[in-house]
Amino acid sequence: MTTELSPEALAGLLDRARQDYRDLVGLGLSLDLTRGKPAPEQLDLSEDLLSLPGGRHTSADGTDVRNYGGLQGLPELREIFADVLQVPVDRLIAAGNSSLELMHDCLVHALLSVLPGAESRWVDQERIAFLCPVPGYDRHFALCERFGIDMIPVPMTAEGPDMEAVERLVAEDPAVKGIWCVPKYSNPDGVCYSDATVARLASMDTAAPDFRIFWDNAYAAHHLTDEPVEIADLLAACAAAGNPDRALVFGSTSKITAAGSGVAFFGSSPANVQWLLGNNSKRSIGPDKVNQLRHVLFLRDADGVRRHMGHQRALLQPKFEAVARILDAELGGSGLASWTSPKGGYFVTLEVPDGCAEEVVRRAAGAGIVLTPAGATHPYGADPRDAVIRIAPSYPGLPELEQAITGLAVCVRLVGYEQRAGRE
Repeated sequence: MTTELSPEALAGLLDRARQDYRDLVGLGLSLDLTRGKPAPEQLDLSEDLLSLPGGRHTSADGTDVRNYGGLQGLPELREIFADVLQVPVDRLIAAGNSSLELMHDCLVHALLSVLPGAESRWVDQERIAFLCPVPGYDRHFALCERFGIDMIPVPMTAEGPDMEAVERLVAEDPAVKGIWCVPKYSNPDGVCYSDATVARLASMDTAAPDFRIFWDNAYAAHHLTDEPVEIADLLAACAAAGNPDRALVFGSTSKITAAGSGVAFFGSSPANVQWLLGNNSKRSIGPDKVNQLRHVLFLRDADGVRRHMGHQRALLQPKFEAVARILDAELGGSGLASWTSPKGGYFVTLEVPDGCAEEVVRRAAGAGIVLTPAGATHPYGADPRDAVIRIAPSYPGLPELEQAITGLAVCVRLVGYEQRAGRE
């Protein structure tokens, strides 16, 4: 990443960066790139949800959706998302609005009840650990911290987590009970798991008989190009490898329709589905079936999901293109940064020189540009290299996003050149 500069050239670049930063602060910006939230224009695409289900209150089989029951969710909605999530309809649960809630509940149930294939409850075991591909999703890490689950970082590659490291760790330590995976357009680097990675995850030997893959397929339908990426079917691969209970699949409509009133999904083996339904029956008599019927009437079928996501792409793609264009114009060839060019999902990962990310985020905040904290992409909020910054382009309007990325580039130049000057 380093480009050689003469002392005179470096001094000139640093002076210019300091002036650019003073000018940036003088603009009095107030911009937020912290979370991957849908923009209001994206939410407007689902405005018709608010008028549904109209006068209708029965599902396809005649069930009154206004009443109790139906813990597994409406069959017709599960049919729409079965192909999207690569889960057979009878092994898919449609629940409340948050897949994070389902992940939370699965951890709680695993701690307090015996998973299929487990010898005891997790809470009764001396130590529980999860593998955490990095950079990764901060809310996964927060769940582990919440329940005292040790986190073991494993590096990401262009094909998914480093499988040599994963296979070694799961084979040698029975305390390693799971791995977090965002397999398509992963958060935050946009990596899509290769078929070989999926096959190895499904078939690897694990010391823990109750090892689980938490397969958070949050961006299954969130394409940004004309070449949608397809990933291998993990559930089928696990069954073929003789490990049918290994995969827990999660997804939701939160970034498809309305994040505040979405539907979350869980898919797995028959044994795991019955395990979750049995535990959930103690905490709920059924999900919001009225909202599920709204989604059925609005989306209609799997093709309807694809059409709707085409409208989402039309709003998101120009923002991701703007990020790439500005970073290339402002930082290309500088040796101060590299960044991802994802084909889908919600994030761009910016990598700056080691030891610079936290200071870049601090300087950006000083100029009114709020970013996700440096280190959020790693367990315990600690990036050992202090180099990774997550950019979330979705929520701001395009003019505001362009201002924010241009300002961020100013901060990268300032901190990068200051670091170089300090070494010379």
